This record gives sequence, C-alpha cells and structure tokens, in this order.
Amino acid sequence: MTLKNIAWKELEDKFSDLVQIRRELHMYPELSFKEVKTPTMIAEFLIGCGLEVRTGVGGRGVTALLRGGKPGKTVALRADFDALPIEDQKEVPYKSRIPGVMHACGHDLHTAALLGTAYSLSKVKEDLEGNVLFIHQFAEEVIPGGAKAMIEDGCLDGVDVVYGAHVQANLPVGMIGWKEEYMMAAGDKFEIRINGKGGHGSMPHLAIDPVLIGSQIVLNLQQIAASRINTTDPAVVTVCSFQGGEQYNVIPDQAVLSGTVRTFSKEARESAEKNIRSIAESACQMAGAECEVIYQYGYPSVWNHPQEAQRVRRLAEMVAGNEKVVQVPLQMPMEDFAYYTIERPGAFFLVGGMNPDIQATYPHHHPKFDVDEQSILQIGKMFISLVLDYFNHSSEQNVSNVVTRSV
Repeated sequence: MTLKNIAWKELEDKFSDLVQIRRELHMYPELSFKEVKTPTMIAEFLIGCGLEVRTGVGGRGVTALLRGGKPGKTVALRADFDALPIEDQKEVPYKSRIPGVMHACGHDLHTAALLGTAYSLSKVKEDLEGNVLFIHQFAEEVIPGGAKAMIEDGCLDGVDVVYGAHVQANLPVGMIGWKEEYMMAAGDKFEIRINGKGGHGSMPHLAIDPVLIGSQIVLNLQQIAASRINTTDPAVVTVCSFQGGEQYNVIPDQAVLSGTVRTFSKEARESAEKNIRSIAESACQMAGAECEVIYQYGYPSVWNHPQEAQRVRRLAEMVAGNEKVVQVPLQMPMEDFAYYTIERPGAFFLVGGMNPDIQATYPHHHPKFDVDEQSILQIGKMFISLVLDYFNHSSEQNVSNVVTRSV
C-alpha cells in the first residue's frame, strides 16, 4: 500500500470515533472568544497522538506539530471550532444541550476532520518527508476573529504552505469545490447614527426627523453597488438594522442604521466606505441633523494562490472523481482564513455536506442546520493528500506560488 492509502485507511478506521467527537462538540458548543472545554478536548486528543501541542495560542487557539521522520517542508492545516448564538431546532440525538448556542456552520465537523487527519498522519510520521502543523482556531464567527491573533502569536512561524476547508450546505455530499485567486469576500460592518430633533408626530415641521433621514440614506446607499463601484468588481452593501423611536406618535431624537459591506478588491472596499460616509453625511447636513458614521474593517477577502488552488483541484479529482469537482463562483460570505494566505501561499476549498435523505438541506446559520458526516472523511482525505503531494513536490515550489494581491 502507498503511504497515502495507509493514512486513508487509518482515517476510515477512526471514522466512528470522529463522528462521536463531532457530535460531542455539537451537543456542547461554545461561542466565539468563550471557548474553554473545546480547546481542552482538542489538546488532549492531540497529545494522545504524540504531537507537540501548544495551547492558548493567540488567546484560545491550539496548535500541534507533527515532526516527520525525514527533513522537509512544513505544511499547515487549519480548522475552526467556535459556535453561534442560535437555538438548535433539530430533532436529533446530538442536538445542542446549551440553550441559545449551536454549531450552525460546521465548525464541529471541521474540528473532527482535522483531528482525524492528525491521528492518521501520526501513524505514518516516520515516513513523512516534512512536518505538519495542525491549527485549531477559535472565534472565526466574530470580528476581529481568531486567525489574526494566532498568526501574531507565531502560529505560522516556519510554515511553508497552509490549507483550509469548509463543509458547504448547498453542495451535495461527495462533491468538492475549488477556485483560484479571489474566493470569499472581505466583510466590513458599519453603523450610522443620526441625531435629529424629537417632536410630536402631528407636527413634523417642528422636528428634525431621523427616521425620515434614515429612510433616505437606506435608499441612497443602494447607489454604491449599482453605480459607484466598477461594475466588474462585485460588491454588496446591505442595511440589516434600522432602529428609531418607540411610540407611534413620537418623532425620536435619534435613529441608528447598521449593516454590512462585502467586497473583494482594495479599491472597492475603500470606495464603499467613502461613499457610505458621503451619502450619510450629505443627507444629514441637508436636513439639519448631525451624523456619526462608524466603519469597521472586518476580514479581508480570501485569496487562493493559483499554484495551490490547482493542487487542490488536481487532488480533489483523485479523491472525489472528476465529475464531482466543481469550480465554485465567488462567495460573498467572509472567512478569516484570509489572514493565513496573506502571510503564506495556500488555498481554501469547499466540501459538500448536503444530503436530503437525512434532512441536511438547511443553509448555514439556520436553526436546523446539519450536514452529512461523510464529509469528515472527504476533508480528511483531501488534507492527507495535500500534505503528501506537497512533500513529494516540495523541490518544485517556486516564485509562481507568490502572487501579489491588494489587502
């Protein structure tokens, strides 16, 4: 048997245990920046695999280094492990037992898959021509996220390349999605505070109505993506919250709008911020109100280095078969895996988790979200294949792997 097949067999033999790990995490999820039991469980498993484990990385992160029996490059593999403030509405034995918290994005499955990869590769470590760093990241769901803090704490020191995966609710189980260059959007958030002058609803002429001004701003913000950013550069500007007033006949003093911006290029991102400020301030000035715009940059866009994206595609065709590998379109959700590929060559890919037979059809962040656990094996086999392929071709790595991009 080849080294890859031996590692795959170890993964398959461990599958039932990995399912139990995933379900344990699903029953006891922890919110971003509040993860305590999850990183402890991860560290204990990795110590049991004989790896060099480091805890508290960047705050609550865990890393584990597997030193191969032969010298070579170092490949990093990353998974996230935080949950979301959503009430689990599934009727399954592993339903969340923590009120108002659930794994509604698959991070529990990512963790199980990476632990399975660590276990499998540890069984063949003497034959590995290089090292593998397993990055278990906290707080992917909440800006500023955990990736940047872990990187600042040295988690990529000595790493040559990095890969990550995400189970995808709208991609059938067994399929793998890949893409070169831009893949997932940068995500920012904004808040617009409009300070007007309250008054009686029957006498608006004596007030400065922040609700009316806010309504104009909401409509005018739609100009940004439609006509103020290059039409070949995708952008989304969405107002998701509008708060103003409590009584039907009282004009309030203040209204607050908040929303999100999704872009890919640096130019589109900067243009969106500039135009949000200009539109809000102009509308308030014309009406005699005061305006405060708070704009917070979130994660940058995920950029897959072409050489590594092509490696993902080639190996995915071996793992899943040509007919089950697709080049995915641009994804507007954000992912702080972006920080890793700013620092090192690498690629992010998607693995299908949808299966109508087990009601795994709901989108990410839905109260009934679930995925087919066979995707644990798919992610694990891809990670194992990427590690071994990179080791086998490490002498071929060259400057074509470093492609400049704007952040």
